[in-house]
Order: sequence, then structure tokens, then C-alpha cells
Amino acid sequence: MSDAVEATLPVAFPDRAVEELVGVGPSWNGGNETVGVDFADGGRAYLKVAIEGDGSRIARERAVLEHVRASGTVPVPKVLAADSDADPPFLATAPAPGRDLLDVYAAAEDDPERVALLRGVGRTLAALHEGRFGSHGEIVGGRVDAGLELETAGWTDVLLATIERTREIGTTDRLAGHFDAAIDCVEANRSILDEAPAALLHGDVAKPNAFVVDEAAETQVGLIDWELAHVGDPARDLVRARDQLCNDFDSEGPARFGDAVYAGYRERAGGLPEGFETRAPVYRVVRILGRSGFLDQWETYLDTPMPELVERIDAELERRLAAVRAAETADGSHRA
Repeated sequence: MSDAVEATLPVAFPDRAVEELVGVGPSWNGGNETVGVDFADGGRAYLKVAIEGDGSRIARERAVLEHVRASGTVPVPKVLAADSDADPPFLATAPAPGRDLLDVYAAAEDDPERVALLRGVGRTLAALHEGRFGSHGEIVGGRVDAGLELETAGWTDVLLATIERTREIGTTDRLAGHFDAAIDCVEANRSILDEAPAALLHGDVAKPNAFVVDEAAETQVGLIDWELAHVGDPARDLVRARDQLCNDFDSEGPARFGDAVYAGYRERAGGLPEGFETRAPVYRVVRILGRSGFLDQWETYLDTPMPELVERIDAELERRLAAVRAAETADGSHRA
């Protein structure tokens, strides 16, 4: 237990006796520490502490959790306590009302079960994206009775800000040039990106951030860990989700799985987000930064020498940039 967590427990749970803390698995975000809290009364909660003192992500996540829970569009945990101005800032939530997608997916006995789970994720994203906003922007707070509070900006500028946040939380700057290449690609495509619709995006739809709610009719998937949420192009959320859920370090997973995410989205939304095919190649370039900025983590995870990983991810970035160039529009506005 860190000093920050120890200091926060009596503030977040003043009337409950803590029996023990439980690890929640590895995190690639060193700015926060999250633990499961088991109480003497048999209950459990989860506590996230901003150990570097920046409460902006805590404020964002609290606002989005309460907004989404009130809307009923997507299952989310209940906020038990939060204070983005505390020292350190913290967020306490109830357990997710379902089973971890990571565990359910791993235990699935055949491909049809896994396809059904991934279709459920697609439907969840379509439900989340149904509401439209008048502008894109960063979420800085909000109230249930007043909606989300945004710092509005054009979508290209919001996207560039998310790239800089990824750079900040990255665990290595070995491939800083990848970030520069992604920024150049985004800037070159500003004219098509700023045409995108504006919807609430989760921003990090990976298996550890999702849970399965048992429903008689169809698989329902809820989401946790909303600290990267923002208002932007739903196509970006969908491209990132497919990549995180289905792909490997530098290769595509089986098409039947990735296609299942998109099929579930179509079931709920009637189609993919407008302009998807035009903007998706740019988002695939941005997505590579989830490898480039955390290459030392991938080295441990894949048990592969760093020089080999660098060579592989360099080649993958070039393939994705080439796909953007190949999709160039007739007037030259879509290019890398």
C-alpha cells in the first residue's frame, strides 16, 4: 500500500473498516494507483488515487460515470465518493455489475462465444455514440443535472491533445519520432477530420476495461475506467476498440473477431459512423502510439528483444502511413 492510498482510505470510506487491499492487475498509466478494497462487513469497492496530484482525470471520470449512469445507455459502476481537489485526488466506485470481459473471453469454449462477446462490445459503443454533441471537446467536469462540461475545440485539435497525453504517460521516448509522424499525419488531414460528428467516446475499450452483464436476449457489455473519455469522432473509438480487443503487437487478429465488433455496431446503429472509411486510416496511424510510447512494457509482455520490436513497429507505422497515402482524395486533402 502506497502512502497516497493509505492516506486516502479514511477520507474515501470514513465509516467502513478496511480488511485488506487487493491488486487489480498491471496498469500502464503510472499517474494513478488503483486497488480493490475489501471491507470488514464483506463489501468491496475500488479506489483510484492520482498519485502525481493531477485531479483532472479524476474529475473527468467522475463526471462521465455519473452522466452515463444517469442516461442508462451503457452499464457502468456507481460512484461512491470522489474529490478531484483532495491531496491526493481520488475516485471510489462500487464493483462493476457484471463479470470481467477478460475472464469471460478467456473462458469461452469456442469462437462463436467470443464472436458474441465482441458483437456485444460493438453494440455498446453504438449505444454510447447515439447521443450527439454540438461540438467536440475535452471533458473537464459536469453534473448529472447539467450535463458534461467541455472545453470545446475542433476535432483535429482535440485529437492532437490526446496524442500529447499519450506521449506524457508513455513509459519510453525511444520512438519519439512516431509521435511526430502521427501529428504530421493528423495535421495533413485536418480538412476531413474536422467534418466528423461529435459523440462521447470512451477512449480505452480494452478487455480489462469491460464487463459482461448476463441478459437473456443478448450479451450486454458495460465499461469501466473512463479517464480518457472525450467528445470526438465515433469512428476513432471504434477503430481503437477493434485494435485493442482483437489485434496483436504488429499484426491483425482473425478477421472474424474484428468484424464482429463492427457487426455489433451496425446492429445497433444501422451502419458504421458516417465517414468511417475516409477517416479510419488516420486513426490507425494514431493507434500505433499505444505501442511506440510503451515499447519497454511490450518488451516484457512479448519477451522479445527491444531491437526486434523497434524494427517491427517501425515497419508497421510505415504500412499504416502508406494506407493513408493510398486513400488520398482527388483534391489531395487526405494524405500522410
